[in-house]
Amino acid sequence: MSRTNPAEVISDGVADVHVSAPESIGHGFRPYERYHLELGRRDDGPLSQQRDILRGGRVVGVLPIDVARRQIVLLRQFRLAAHFATGRGDMIEIVAGRVDPGESDTEAALRECREEIGVAPQGLVPLYGLLPTPGLTDEFVTSYAGFIDASRVAAHGGLAEETEHIETLVVSIDDALAALEGGRLANALAVTALQWLALNRARLDDIFALAQASR
Repeated sequence: MSRTNPAEVISDGVADVHVSAPESIGHGFRPYERYHLELGRRDDGPLSQQRDILRGGRVVGVLPIDVARRQIVLLRQFRLAAHFATGRGDMIEIVAGRVDPGESDTEAALRECREEIGVAPQGLVPLYGLLPTPGLTDEFVTSYAGFIDASRVAAHGGLAEETEHIETLVVSIDDALAALEGGRLANALAVTALQWLALNRARLDDIFALAQASR
């Protein structure tokens, strides 16, 4: 390893790679494509690979927070893949959804909150971006904290035309973090959002003030 700077070593980087045009394998909810690539290596010759990718695109996630009540909003929704993987398909999640064509991430975050919990945040703060499963899909998620009045949250959410059924859960921050610590949820967006909350709960008033000032 020739890199010695930790900031360079422990960081995603740009690869030396040549990628072929896509071959369509199938198209359902999202395109499924095959690629052939030549990956350059610093310490050896090029490596040939074949990779299949589900083109997931841009997604937003929102952790709705009521700072005054020290509560957050979580969702319960059935996921078939989780049912196959763990037998626990009735998952605890945060607000999330795909960014529509021509829509900004912030616009998508506001829309998804309206659709899934019945209320738009009074302020949004971008937190981090993540790739939930980069070995399978190019789906990239931008996560936000969304500041809300929890008393206005609807009991159920989701769009009928998308055959969604979502139960909303208004819970205390303490109870949510206890569920995280107890390993009672496995949704990656929810787990990372609650980990962020655990690290930053003491700063929530300051973060909320920042969100209000930037409106």
